[in-house]
Amino acid sequence: MSTKVLIIGACGQIGTELTTALRNTYGVANVVASDIRKSESNVFNEGSFELLDARDKDAIQACVEKYKITDVYLMAALLSATAEKNPEFAWDLNMNSLLHVLNLAKDKIIKKVFWPSSIAVFGQNSPKNNTPQHTIMEPSTVYGISKLAGERWCEYYHKNYGVDVRSIRYPGIISWKANPGGGTTDYAVEIFHEAIKKGSYTCFLTEDTSLPMMFMDDAVHATISIMKAASTDIKVRSSYNIAATSFTPEELAAAITQLLPDFTITYEPDFRQKIADSWPASIDDSVASNDWNWSAKFDMKAIVSEMIVNLQRELV
Repeated sequence: MSTKVLIIGACGQIGTELTTALRNTYGVANVVASDIRKSESNVFNEGSFELLDARDKDAIQACVEKYKITDVYLMAALLSATAEKNPEFAWDLNMNSLLHVLNLAKDKIIKKVFWPSSIAVFGQNSPKNNTPQHTIMEPSTVYGISKLAGERWCEYYHKNYGVDVRSIRYPGIISWKANPGGGTTDYAVEIFHEAIKKGSYTCFLTEDTSLPMMFMDDAVHATISIMKAASTDIKVRSSYNIAATSFTPEELAAAITQLLPDFTITYEPDFRQKIADSWPASIDDSVASNDWNWSAKFDMKAIVSEMIVNLQRELV
């Protein structure tokens, strides 16, 4: 049977570019995008699109059966900063959507599930530098709590029901194509837009806050790679650490001024600073590298170049 893909939450920051990449991989006719509302992006005019609430199990199953879906990529979530403003809704969306999809796999209605976790699963008591695959995880945000619970459910469904579920812990994602979705690492996208449009940026984190970051191309590559890997190579069924680079707002600003010499930055930390302080500064992803040959291609310098070149073309 050929691979038939459903992306739930396709209109988000990662989902938008993942949709294009999956259609390039499996063919436009074999990839169905869905979200609770349709984005204005042209991406969603290129193939099938369904309006779908990730919390509606019956609607998900109906969509799966309509298109004979084999693989589901569950990208719908309320991210860290937004989730803190509406904890109960965040828990409902982040948790129940996962259980709906896992149960479809348990019942053999679909074959394979991708579900993204996050560095938000770590907490104040996790090692700050080179945070290992297996360590103390005591998240303090509703987003992190839901992701940690989701990791445990993924492993549970794999061990007890044989569900082929695969997951990676995304760091901060940087893209010039899609807007960020309300996360604590959003500054690393906003800064480029403001640098080009205004020549200055006010950052909501302190200048020395180091966080793991990744260019969107690497994140999409990791997502498709883990799903295409042999099942026997996927030895972690909770979620894999992946990493690319880590930097502070000050370091990023300095790299931007290499290409935009007049750029200036100021700092006004807000409630997101507390969230960032509970997260790792850098990630050890050696387990993913060993198990399914994961490696990132973009370092900070390459990310800065890609962002400025492409956004100057888009915005100016």
